[in-house]
Amino acid sequence: MSHARTTHQPAHRARSRRGKVAALLTGALAATGLAVMVPTTSTAAAACAAPYSATQVYTGGTSASYNGHNWNAKWWTQGETPSTGGSGVWADQGACGGGGGTTSPTPSQGTCNHPTWVAGTQYATGTVVKYAPNGQYYVATHDNPGYDPTVSTWYWSPYTCTGGGGTTSPSPSTTTPNPGGFVVSEAQFNQMFPNRNPFYTYSGLVNALSAYPAFAGTGSDTVKKQEAAAFLANVNHETGGLVYVVEQNTANYPHYCDTTQPYGCPAGQSAYYGRGPIQLSWNFNYKAAGDALGIDLLHNPNLVQTDAAVAWKTGIWYWMTQNGPGTMTPHNAMVNGAGFGETIRSINGSLECNGGNPAQVQSRVNAYTSFAAILGVPTGSNLSC
Repeated sequence: MSHARTTHQPAHRARSRRGKVAALLTGALAATGLAVMVPTTSTAAAACAAPYSATQVYTGGTSASYNGHNWNAKWWTQGETPSTGGSGVWADQGACGGGGGTTSPTPSQGTCNHPTWVAGTQYATGTVVKYAPNGQYYVATHDNPGYDPTVSTWYWSPYTCTGGGGTTSPSPSTTTPNPGGFVVSEAQFNQMFPNRNPFYTYSGLVNALSAYPAFAGTGSDTVKKQEAAAFLANVNHETGGLVYVVEQNTANYPHYCDTTQPYGCPAGQSAYYGRGPIQLSWNFNYKAAGDALGIDLLHNPNLVQTDAAVAWKTGIWYWMTQNGPGTMTPHNAMVNGAGFGETIRSINGSLECNGGNPAQVQSRVNAYTSFAAILGVPTGSNLSC
C-alpha cells in the first residue's frame, strides 16, 4: 500500500458519499427527535417517560422522567440531573404519573414474555425485547432500525420484568447474534496484519462486534468468514495494512466542516478529518455514526483515534448501514451473494469501479483473496467492479 493512497483518497471518497449521508441525516432529524419537542397539554397528568439515568447520553429533544415530572433535554447532556441542572439543559414538562410511557402491550402483563432482539429489525417506541448476549431486557425509547440496545442507549433503556421465559421473534434461521466470538482468530488477524499499528487491537475489534451482531454473524460459516475477509480486505486498503489511524494529508482537515448543518462543527472546523479503519470524515458523518452508536462523536471526534473499540465500531457502522456511492451496503453485498466487487463500489464507487482505477480495485481483490485463503473459504464470484 503506497503512502499516497492514504493521503488523498479519503477526501474524494468522503465527497462521493456526502450527498447520500447528508440526505439521510436531513430526513432523520425529525424521526430521531433532534428538534425541540412541544409537550401536549392535557387535563390529566401525562404518562412518565423512561426514568432519568445519570450514565445515559441525552440529545436535544430527548425525554426523561425524574421526581414525578417529565423533562426534555434542550441539547446534548450526560450526568446533569434534571431538577438541579444549573446550565438549564433540562426543560420541565410538568407532572407525570403512571404509565411510564415506555411499554407496549405484551403477551402477559408483568412477565418477561418478550421477543429476542434481532439486528436490522425495525422497532417502534415502546417495544420491549430480550437481548440474547446478556439475557437482559430493554425498551425502545425511540423508533430505530435495530440498533444494539447496549450500544445505542439513546434509543433503548433497561427494562425490568419478572417471570416468563421470554419468546423469540421469527427471524431468518441463518442470522445469529455474535456474542463476542469472531470467525477470525487473533492468530489469523495477526497473520493478516503483521505490520499493523498497535492502536488497531484485536480486542478492540471483538469489543466492537456488539454494535452490529449480524456482522460476520449472518449465513453459513463460509458466508460469515467471507464477509469478515471482505471487511478486513477493504480496511487493509484504506489504512495501508492497518498502519494509518488518521488521514495523512492535513491540508484536507479544514474542508470537512459543513457549516450548513444546523449543529455545525462544535469540535472545531478542522476536527472532522478522516479517522479509523474506514476513514470517517465530515461533521455530518461523525453525527450520523455517533447517533447510531450512542456515542457523541460530533463533540468528541477524537474518540475515533484514541479508543480502538470506537474506531472499529465506526468502520462496522459504515459497512452495515451505508450504501455510499453503491446500491447496497457492503454487508448486504456479501450475505446476499452480490460479491466482493459490490463492497468496493459501496466504498469508493466510480473513483475505482468501471475502470476508474483498476490498480486500486486489484489491491483490494488481492487482499480479499489472501484473507479468504487464511480463513479457509472460497472467494466466491464477482470479485471486481
